[in-house]
Amino acid sequence: MNIYPNVFHSALKYLKDTRVNIDNLIIMTGDFNIRDSLWDYSFPHYSSISNDLFILVDLFNLELLIPINPISTRYLDTSGMLDLVLDLMFLHSNSSKLNHYVIHPFWRLISDHAPFTITITIKEEYMMNTKLSLSKNSKQEEKFIKEVIYVFKSLDTTNLIDRELIEQIVDKLPTSIEQAWNSNTRRAKITNHSRIWWNEDCRQFLNTYRESRSLEHWKLFKSIVKTTQRAFFDSKIQEVTNKSHRPWKLMNWVNKCKLLAIEAIKYDN
Repeated sequence: MNIYPNVFHSALKYLKDTRVNIDNLIIMTGDFNIRDSLWDYSFPHYSSISNDLFILVDLFNLELLIPINPISTRYLDTSGMLDLVLDLMFLHSNSSKLNHYVIHPFWRLISDHAPFTITITIKEEYMMNTKLSLSKNSKQEEKFIKEVIYVFKSLDTTNLIDRELIEQIVDKLPTSIEQAWNSNTRRAKITNHSRIWWNEDCRQFLNTYRESRSLEHWKLFKSIVKTTQRAFFDSKIQEVTNKSHRPWKLMNWVNKCKLLAIEAIKYDN
């Protein structure tokens, strides 16, 4: 966020008095038009306006940064007048690794203010494009549930005499359930066209058509897709109706179903 308070500091007072709530604010910088010994070591006095500034800073959870080269930021052409420090930078608290901004007086050209530079590293993130999925009402889902039930039935609870033994048994549960999950799921690619109505029957009929390339199998595949879509949408509409009894929520879901159906038609074609 960039702030330029005028000589009356009206912007600063407005932000403080209205308690503006800005989430995820990392940096606040600008020409604050405040002389203060806190950042200008050549100035011997403290400014009362700084109180308003630091109230705002605390509100945004920011901290005053000290540049690597603490020099003047405002340059005066008037002979005998000292250059000033009016431009400041505040950084989000607990971000000390970023506290390395630099003032560049020779970059200002015809401006009377020196620019700043600061390097903010962006953490590289790995975006998953696949996921393990388990189709609803499929044989794999049935098998997974049976295996999880077996895991719980197989727990040895005959000698639970202290807390440590209970914790040991409980700690084994996630691993056993994860093994059951991994053995029954398949890895699917996440795309913008992923279909929440798609199930194991659709996949099997599609694979059958791909192997034979016959018109009969293509018709069977389209038929099962149509039946699956209708059953899915009807169940969702019934679910919304039973839970909320609110017509606008029902209509919202109906419209969503229409969009999904249009997407399915595009897919079929």
